Amino acid sequence: MNLNTEVRNGVVVIELAGDVMGGPEAIKLKDKINQLLDESLLKVVIDLSGVDRMNSSGLGILINALTTFKQNDGDLKLGGTTELIQNLLKITKLDNLFESYETVDSAVNSFGNEGL
Repeated sequence: MNLNTEVRNGVVVIELAGDVMGGPEAIKLKDKINQLLDESLLKVVIDLSGVDRMNSSGLGILINALTTFKQNDGDLKLGGTTELIQNLLKITKLDNLFESYETVDSAVNSFGNEGL
């Protein structure tokens, strides 16, 4: 899994690419999340458009990230959700837990509508 970050309109976009399958990926993403929290960057979109595969461990990584941000008065949304990811969220009933958007831009823009 590759991980890149950028800031758009005050929202941190974490771009994931490749396979999100747990293990070392979990540590890499957790470290990035802790860094963002230390910097008080609490509005985050995870860009999943480059994800090829994701398993239950990958979903666990996302759930932990969401929980961590919520506990720190932040929020995390999913952007660039492919059909594969949308189906995975639906099958696992996590589509009710995550706010997900087809594009990263729409996920980033959704923060402006919340008055955060």
